[in-house]
Amino acid sequence: MTGRLRRATRVELSDLADRHGAPILARARIRGGFFDPLERPDRFGEVCMVVRRTSGKVLLTTKDFYPRGAFRLPTGGISHGERVLDALLREVHEETGLEVEVRRFLAWIDYLPLEGDEPLFHTFAFLLDETGGTLGPLDAAERIAAYREVEISELDAVADRLDTIASARSDEIVGDWADWGRFRAVVHRVVRKALPAAD
Repeated sequence: MTGRLRRATRVELSDLADRHGAPILARARIRGGFFDPLERPDRFGEVCMVVRRTSGKVLLTTKDFYPRGAFRLPTGGISHGERVLDALLREVHEETGLEVEVRRFLAWIDYLPLEGDEPLFHTFAFLLDETGGTLGPLDAAERIAAYREVEISELDAVADRLDTIASARSDEIVGDWADWGRFRAVVHRVVRKALPAAD
């Protein structure tokens, strides 16, 4: 499952698996038709930050332009040439303001087009334990409007909600919210599958 990943990235992912546990490998076929983040030229994939708070619950976010009630696990882009771990720590700092410890490499998801086997995009999900800081976005450009904490067992319900977002054209994502929701639902189901083995 290497797709278009650079050799240096594949080596780093192997090292991260050695240090933080082998991730679940998943593939998902998705409909294209929206630009952000799948076709953004500044990134080849993203990190998914499964931040476990001191309560034991995991953190969800929503942004000020999302459909109402569309909360999800936070993600952040990995720039070309950027190390996955660097992107993970940078993004969690910018989006949450929290200090964290990497606990597990949970999942590596390749997103494939409806036809063909060349990945369009990649998500690398990590379980992170909160160790300090104060919750709040440090980068206003992230446009985070609210946070929510849920039990790990609720991630399937979060995915179901994302899967049922109504179709509507959005200039913010340059595409349709329904397609975006189905894309975003995938990581929640894969992470839910991975988490029982993460403790």
